[in-house]
Amino acid sequence: MNEKQLKTADKSRIDWMITLVPFILILGLAVYLFIFPEQANGVISQVRFFFGDTLGSYYIIIGIGVLIVSLFLSFSKYGNIVLGEQTEKPQYNFFTWGSMMFTCGLAADILFYSFAEWTMYATNPHIEEMGSIMEWAGVFPLFHWSFIPWAFYLVLAVAFGFMLHCRKRDKQRYSEACLPVIGEKHAHGLLGRVIDLFALFALLAGTATTFSVATPLMAEIIVTLFGISISRTAVTIIILLITCAVYTYAVLHGFKGISFLAKLCIYLFFGLQILVLLIGGQGRFIIENGVQSLGKMFQNFIGLSTYMDPVRGNNFPQDWTIYYWAYWMVWCICAPFFIGNISRGRTIKQVVLGGYVFGVGSTISSFVILGNYGLGAQIAGKGDFIAQYAESGDLYSLIISIVKTMPAAPFILIITMLCMILFYATSFDSIAYTAACYSYKRLGENEKPHTMITLLWCLLLIVLPIALVFSESSMNNIQSVSIISAFPIGIIMILMIWSFFKDAKKYREEKGLK
Repeated sequence: MNEKQLKTADKSRIDWMITLVPFILILGLAVYLFIFPEQANGVISQVRFFFGDTLGSYYIIIGIGVLIVSLFLSFSKYGNIVLGEQTEKPQYNFFTWGSMMFTCGLAADILFYSFAEWTMYATNPHIEEMGSIMEWAGVFPLFHWSFIPWAFYLVLAVAFGFMLHCRKRDKQRYSEACLPVIGEKHAHGLLGRVIDLFALFALLAGTATTFSVATPLMAEIIVTLFGISISRTAVTIIILLITCAVYTYAVLHGFKGISFLAKLCIYLFFGLQILVLLIGGQGRFIIENGVQSLGKMFQNFIGLSTYMDPVRGNNFPQDWTIYYWAYWMVWCICAPFFIGNISRGRTIKQVVLGGYVFGVGSTISSFVILGNYGLGAQIAGKGDFIAQYAESGDLYSLIISIVKTMPAAPFILIITMLCMILFYATSFDSIAYTAACYSYKRLGENEKPHTMITLLWCLLLIVLPIALVFSESSMNNIQSVSIISAFPIGIIMILMIWSFFKDAKKYREEKGLK
């Protein structure tokens, strides 16, 4: 949409229930984590076991189903529907669109996991069952961050984009996307409120997971570069507040600010990868093992997608695949809404296939280059990173150790930190914008939320991550927040996809589309 055409929505249309209830719930959870950290972590672990272990197949089935839907959308008659008027041209060029899509969908945790994830798999007994570490440690990161996760984003982006640009609905909420199936009475009544409250709580939980996982790496980089003696926790809190200020500034400047930061972030992101590939000394291994890992992923894709470990010999899918599908599902509250919003003028086929090309392609390049650098350095004898992780369990120090084996390591650490800040800024300004839209009973396509409502959400997004950092929650408990929150979201996603097909069929008949 044209920035000049946007008008600020009237504060009198704010839905205070939708705005305040998640705020109170998150504040209560944060206080609970502050005051009773051990007890809270224990409760979270028990709830996570029920959803992630007992009901784990639920997440796996949804992942496979949504991937199939994405392929059907691309190559069926629905793929020709334009999100907007049928003669309309795309609102943004491919690079700008792809940059905003990628950076809103992936925060700084992509850098954290790109460097470190292979070491976490290397110590899992499932890798030994399948073969050697070199063969398989590079395969699972590609699988867990590529086609099924991006299918979640792109299918729902199509549903949201269709709702906004084709049906011109003035309620930018999950409940509105379910309207064709549940009916207007329920969508605008109690059921709609319940759907939206689940969505907002999941949005805040996903935000907390992302911030809590990757921000300590930024703190570790600062401590390493400047020799600061204060604790990592204190530095992490400072970084969270600074990042909050950056994304708040960006979102208050609208889509112009978001697109500028997104493109800057992408330049740094690919610049870092090129630097590691060219000067790291592992270029040949990175390329060859990357090609091999991609081949193994495609050859074994069905098996990887359906592996459940029913006898619980290694708990690999419960610890990883189910967590990742849940993690991406809670991010589906925001990212698809934002992608759908910026996809005006594109066909459904262009959104899905273009998203796979830019989104999956950029994600895979990060894991191939940054991940295989560490694996190559391990094999070359530059460090025993697997043993270091097994001994300390500290992934942040491990990543610093990996980067220190490169020439110009301090410079690479600085680039990594700047890129992480920009990733956070571009991800969370889109989240804050989407959450602010949720606060309105009605919000037209060319309206934007009031500044104070946007600011409220910018601040709220930072509360639970700070609580998780202070309570020193384990990686397992941080993951649990996403798994628990994603369960109701899966049901809502099914309703939305069903609603889209029902409404899109009717739309094609109205427009006389073949």
